[in-house]
Amino acid sequence: MLNFSFQNSTRIHFGEGQISKISNEIPKDAKVLLIYGGGSIKKNGVYQQVSDALAQHTWFEFSGIEPNPTYDTLMKAQQIIKEQGIDYLLAVGGGSVVDGAKFIAAAALFEGDDCWDILAKQQPVKKALPLGAVLTLPATGSESNGNSVVTRDGNKLAFSSPLVCPLFAVLDPSITLSLSDRQISNGVVDAFIHIMEQYLTYPVDAMVQDRFAEGLLLTLIEEGPKALAAQSKDDLVVRANIMWSATMALNGLIGAGVPQDWSSHMIGHELTGAFGIDHARTLSIVLPAVMKVQRIQKRAKLLQYAQRVWQITEGDDDTRINRAIELTEAFFKEMALPTRLSQVDLGLADVELLLEKLQQHGMTSLGEHGDIDLETSCQILMQAL
Repeated sequence: MLNFSFQNSTRIHFGEGQISKISNEIPKDAKVLLIYGGGSIKKNGVYQQVSDALAQHTWFEFSGIEPNPTYDTLMKAQQIIKEQGIDYLLAVGGGSVVDGAKFIAAAALFEGDDCWDILAKQQPVKKALPLGAVLTLPATGSESNGNSVVTRDGNKLAFSSPLVCPLFAVLDPSITLSLSDRQISNGVVDAFIHIMEQYLTYPVDAMVQDRFAEGLLLTLIEEGPKALAAQSKDDLVVRANIMWSATMALNGLIGAGVPQDWSSHMIGHELTGAFGIDHARTLSIVLPAVMKVQRIQKRAKLLQYAQRVWQITEGDDDTRINRAIELTEAFFKEMALPTRLSQVDLGLADVELLLEKLQQHGMTSLGEHGDIDLETSCQILMQAL
């Protein structure tokens, strides 16, 4: 196991009716900015619950944060923050809203000339407004980590800071009953691939992290399809297990002390930035291709994955690895996600643009060994065709 330091400071309130806990989490004298997306929270009752919880607070609201939040939209919140003296943020939504709130929190106290430098130049975040989150779509784990992704002019960039990790998060599985099938599918597969990128590297005898990761993968494989099936669509037990799995997938626990490979994410970001494809759908296309191209580097963990997650014990090594990749793709298909670029109307002509974007953003030594250069990324994208 590799050396590591681990801390997760987000207080989680999990279960039905927990939105009321907001009242005691946010100081009564705080001036709160409620941040949300397109208004679905007003249809499913979440907005009213949040309003009730903030009854004793002074609060304002900022809406319109898109999936894959854009820099221009997020910067509009700064005027409200300055005019109203906002000193606390509350993000209510999925990962995009929480990611957006993190950038807003950092930008509000940024001392540089251009807030885009937080992402483009990785300028350090030295101060940020405190924030909390009410999660409505389990997927990214953004509710309990310090990571954020923002898009500007076709460039989807990330930053990370412990200062923007939510102080608390409310996870009410009943809220997720109003999600569309597409949102459910995206969320399950996004969480699945977060786990894989921390698990499918090379062994370092991290037995606890491996077993946690495998348990989460098995839970998503079992529960994901149930959330789409008519007979179990409204099953709160299913939704609760999916919601908690998505949070545990990226709160730092299973990634502590192990090598990680975020190449699927980095290549996927370019697909989203250039073509507007849903984040999870870029990942379901790229990960199987990474598994195929990097099968030698990942051989030991691929065999472990085949045995422990898919119960594949027969055949030689290559046969078992091939079958594990096939079953992974089959799971993505069962969740109604694409596994090929051709399924999102992209082809050979688009690969060159994606490689240019990877080079532009410095993504030239990806993977757990830093050996996924532009040539290897090209192989991955060609494999994904």
